[in-house]
Amino acid sequence: MGGAMLEGWLERGLDPSEVFVVDPGPAAAILQDTFSVNVVSSPNDLPDGLSPAVVIYAVKPQMMDVVAPEYARFNGPKTVYLSIAAGKTIAYFENHNGDQAAIVRAMPNTPAAVRRGITVACPNTHVSDTQKQFCDDLLQAVGEVEWVEDEGMIDAVTALSGGGPAYVFLLTECMAQAGLDAGLPQELANKLARVTVSGAGELMRQSSEEPATLRKNVTSPAGTTAEALAVLMADDGWQPLMTKAIAAATARSKVLAG
Repeated sequence: MGGAMLEGWLERGLDPSEVFVVDPGPAAAILQDTFSVNVVSSPNDLPDGLSPAVVIYAVKPQMMDVVAPEYARFNGPKTVYLSIAAGKTIAYFENHNGDQAAIVRAMPNTPAAVRRGITVACPNTHVSDTQKQFCDDLLQAVGEVEWVEDEGMIDAVTALSGGGPAYVFLLTECMAQAGLDAGLPQELANKLARVTVSGAGELMRQSSEEPATLRKNVTSPAGTTAEALAVLMADDGWQPLMTKAIAAATARSKVLAG
């Protein structure tokens, strides 16, 4: 996700010389060669006197206990901390970086890799309007951005849009398998499912109509689609399953957040 964001920023004209990436792994050399940004293996190798406008935490949540405290030295009125780590709360970063630190907690999703993601962000009270706009600009490089004031919403956001791409991929798998069970060859069933899902998504993106209206537009009375929808929209159909799935993911997000 961090790589997708970096690529989006550079495409928008960000000067690579202004970017410092801390990466102790083998990807560091690739980042430097590909993007011409400054790459160091440890925060201790960052230049003395560096006063970043933003510190971005783009590491796995399980690594954060080690990583977060190493950047507390940048806490100050000129710096905002932007985290895209799932399950790590604003209070968590205030504990590591100081209770006066400006912190934005954000939840993007994987379509960011093709600049079609959506991110929901939540600032703490120390984030200035300028810093909020700066973070908004950075996040918009990989898709759309929405802001919430209630951090409690982030758990449901994680469940819905954070995990959402996986649910769509599963839908595609299920459609392909159903086509196979109905007698289609595997290759054709896979292609029909994949192109149909991606095409329907693009149609929905470009249309001003609500999804329910688009669904009705495809459904002829007493036709084949109506017959399928009668199954999918039954009392034990998709909606109660999806509601149960999102509730389970939301509950798990709350557990991970501690």
